[in-house]
Order: sequence, then structure tokens, then C-alpha cells
Amino acid sequence: MKTMFSLFLYSIQIILPFMAILIAYCCFRALFRSLKPMHPLIVLLNRATGEKMPIMYWENSVGRDKHCDIVLNLPSVSRDHAVLYRRREGWFIADTNSKMGISVNGEKIENDEKVFIGDVINIGGVKLEICRADVLKLKNKGSGDNDYDYDTYSGGGLLTLITVFQMLSTLSVCFSSGDLDYKPVILSGIMLLFEWLVFIVTKYGFGRDNFEIEAIAMFLSGIGVINLCGVDINDAFTQLIAMAIGIIIFEVIVLIIKHADFSMKLRPYVAFFALTLLAANLIFGKVKNGSQNWIMIGGYSVQPSEFVKVAFIFLGASTLKGIQTTKNLTWFILFSAACMGALFLMGDFGTALIFLVTFILIAFMRSGSIRTVVLTCATAALGAAFIFNFKPYIVTRFSAWRHVWEHLNDIGYQQTRVLTYSASGGLLGLGIGKGYLKYIFAAPSDLVFGMLCEEWGTVLGIIVLLMIVFLAIYVRQAGIRSRSAFYTISSCCAAGMMTFQMIMNVFGVTDILPLTGVTLPFISLGGSSLVSVWALMAFIKASDERTYSRE
Repeated sequence: MKTMFSLFLYSIQIILPFMAILIAYCCFRALFRSLKPMHPLIVLLNRATGEKMPIMYWENSVGRDKHCDIVLNLPSVSRDHAVLYRRREGWFIADTNSKMGISVNGEKIENDEKVFIGDVINIGGVKLEICRADVLKLKNKGSGDNDYDYDTYSGGGLLTLITVFQMLSTLSVCFSSGDLDYKPVILSGIMLLFEWLVFIVTKYGFGRDNFEIEAIAMFLSGIGVINLCGVDINDAFTQLIAMAIGIIIFEVIVLIIKHADFSMKLRPYVAFFALTLLAANLIFGKVKNGSQNWIMIGGYSVQPSEFVKVAFIFLGASTLKGIQTTKNLTWFILFSAACMGALFLMGDFGTALIFLVTFILIAFMRSGSIRTVVLTCATAALGAAFIFNFKPYIVTRFSAWRHVWEHLNDIGYQQTRVLTYSASGGLLGLGIGKGYLKYIFAAPSDLVFGMLCEEWGTVLGIIVLLMIVFLAIYVRQAGIRSRSAFYTISSCCAAGMMTFQMIMNVFGVTDILPLTGVTLPFISLGGSSLVSVWALMAFIKASDERTYSRE
């Protein structure tokens, strides 16, 4: 009987990786198939030349610069002359500090002006008439707000697959000690009830059919929660609470940033909130694992910098009109400097590096300038030299890099154990909760990728990483279809931040890069990290053109 039961548990280890592959395939197949060919929304007719210019995006730059969406190569047209953009109320034209100004139907405009089919816009002497897309004799499937007939998997089907996966993995961890432990069953049951409640509210409350982003996040978060059941059930319950809070914040952010122009008005308040968090951290923060980046609230430790990540991206993103009317990144550079300066004082250099890479992404997407990126990297190099000069003890943290086996029992202790135990798990793993790496310090947090490979198997560990990578690839493809540059920038930077953080974590514990102590998104123990990554997923959700199609 015992042999039969052992065989049953081993069969679960075989099934889980295949189920994970199926879930990943279904989620990303649905996401990528939602990227239908784009069709013109309207057409601009050049009255002088008869040229017809199809307008494909919700926000379009107009000017003499070759990087503009609508290029008018005349000396009378400014490099960045105007922005033609669409909102729920209709189409608008905005002057972005041009020299010659803009007139609509012969009247010069001062503020954003609503325009209609048949109106004539004069931009630097070029008269452009707004026409319907059918003048190009194309079937205009992209012009309506409700034309979203996508061939996708149902959210209920995806969540059913995830439910089966979570039930099987819970069953595996319940018998990891040889006897039945009912506590993981209770935890998993609560998690499943909450996930299905979120699905019902999303589908029938908000009227959204696209559930792939939530499914990916629930799948990965569930792995993190169930993985902790084999370490400490109390930590698993805490992680589950953080997951619930993260999902709620996710939904709140998706609702708040529904209108890009309204989001722009919130930025001063978000900046004040972020700086207040960092100031509170500097005043009341406790030193933990070498950095003063923790505040104790009611017996729980909170990491404010995780929430500042969300604010950092929110503040860095902008509508196209905001980008063209603000010719530089001065205000955001000052905010970034304040954030990274605070992290420097806290001693959290891993997070500071994540902020720096995200800043480079934001700066490039807003300016399109390679010089900006080069200047930022040069400044970062000088800053690193400054840090190493005045805080030489930091260099010792990297002394074991690429030489961990020479420091087997001191500064290379963690990484050598990760490499040893993760290899011992093989392709399918030893079984959830049956590993030995969990007894090493910081195993459920910084070293969690090693735990995945040891207990869940190398196959599932790689699937987790690939899901984050493919999410970033999808965001890159979907970004140009977003309703605003605000969604494009925020979603790309959110995906970029998670991907870079994943690289730092995995490459750090495997000695490819120096160990910096950052978490693996969704999987690592850390309530603040999990809440933060769910909040970042809200930017990705907002960039999906289907999200607000029925609102």
C-alpha cells in the first residue's frame, strides 16, 4: 500500500511540469493571438498633395522630425508640432509648443481642441482633412470600441487548469513528511476560493473577458505560496495574505489608470507619497540582512522600496502630449536621484541597480536618445566608483564572485549549496518539501530558484523563468497598440523591471553575476515584493487594448 502511494506521489511530480507547460502555452497563445493586424482608425488627407495618411494609433505625434508618426517635412512645421490623440470623448488635437501654432477650420486654437470627421487642421501651413478610414477601402475593424472579437481561451478554462495544478502540488506537499498535514489543504482551499472570486468579479463585475495576465500572476504566485508550505506554514499564510492584498491593489490600479489624462494629474501626489515612504524608511527603518530597508508594523516587516518601484514607473511614464510638451526629463531625474540616494543611504544597492536600469528604459522610451542612455550609464559608473571609494567594505561582497568553490564554507556558502542541491533535484525534483536547501539561510527568499529546481524540478524552474521572459516579449509586441504612450512606457518598464530583477536573482545565486539579494518575482518569500509585483502587473493589464474595451 505504501509503495502504491509513493508511486502516486511520484506520478504527481511527473504531471506537474507537463501541466505547467500546458498552462504557460494556453496563457501565452491567448495573449499573442490577441495581437490582431492593426487597421486605420481615421485618415488624414493632405489637401495640397492628395496624400492619404492612415492613423493607426490612439496617440500620434505630428512634426518635421523623422521620428514623428505623421511627418510634415516643411520649414514652417516645428520638429514636434502637435499631437493628434483619441479619447473616449473623441479625437483631439493639441499644440505642443510649436512656433506657428495650429488652426482648426480656420480658427487658431489655444488649448486642446476636439475635432470631427470633415474638419480641416492647419499645421504650419499644411492643411489636413480628417476623413473616415473607409476612404482607403479597408475594412476598419479597429475603429470601434467594442470590436474585439479575439480567439482566446476562456478565463474559466485557464483558472481550471491552474486549480488542478495547485490541488496536485498541495497534495504533494501534504505528504512530504510521510504523514498527512492538513494545513496546506486549508491554505490552498482559501487561495482557490479567492482566485475564483477574483475571476467572477473580473468577468461579471468589470465585464472583462481577458484574464490571461491574472492567470499568469496567479499561477506563479501560487507556486510561491505552496513552495513555502514545505518550509513554514506560517510564512505561507503570510504570503497568501500578501497575494490577496496584491490582487486588490492590482484591480485598484487598473481602475485608476483607466484614463491616461487623469493619471497624469495624480503624479504629484504619487511622488509625494513615494518620497514620504523613503523618508520614513530612513528615519524609522531597521537594519536587516545588511540594509536599512525595513519598517516594522504590527510584528510584520514592510519594505517601502518595493512600493516605490510602482511609483517610480508611474511617474516616469507619460502621455505623448506630456512627452512633447516637456522637452526634458529634469523633474524625473531629480526624483530618480532622490530615490537612488535614499537607497544608497539604506545600503540597498541591489534595488538601486534595478531602479537605475528602469530609469534607463524610461529615459530612452521618452526621449529616444542613445545619448541619454550613454550619459546615464556614465553617471552610474561614476556613482559606483564613488560608493566603492567611500564604502570599500561593499567590495568584499563581490570577492567570491566566480570563485565560490574557493569559499565553500564562508562567503560562498549559499551559492555552492544552491548549485549542489538544485542539481540533485534533476528534471522532476525530489518532491515539494523534501529538499535540503530550505535549511540554508534565505533559501525561501534570495535562494528560492535553487529550491524550485531541487524540489519541483529543473523543468518547472525553467518554465517559471520563461513565463516572465515571454511576458516581457508580449508586452514589447503589445505596447504599440496601447491607447496611450503612458500605457506603453509603463507596461514595458514594468516588464523590464521584473525581467531584470529575475536575471539578478537567478544569475546571482548561480554565480553568473554577483549575489545582490534581490527577490525572484512572484516566487520569493516577501509580502512587500509580492504586492509590488502584482501592482506592476496592473500596468501590463492596462496596456492590453481589450481591458477597457467594454468600459
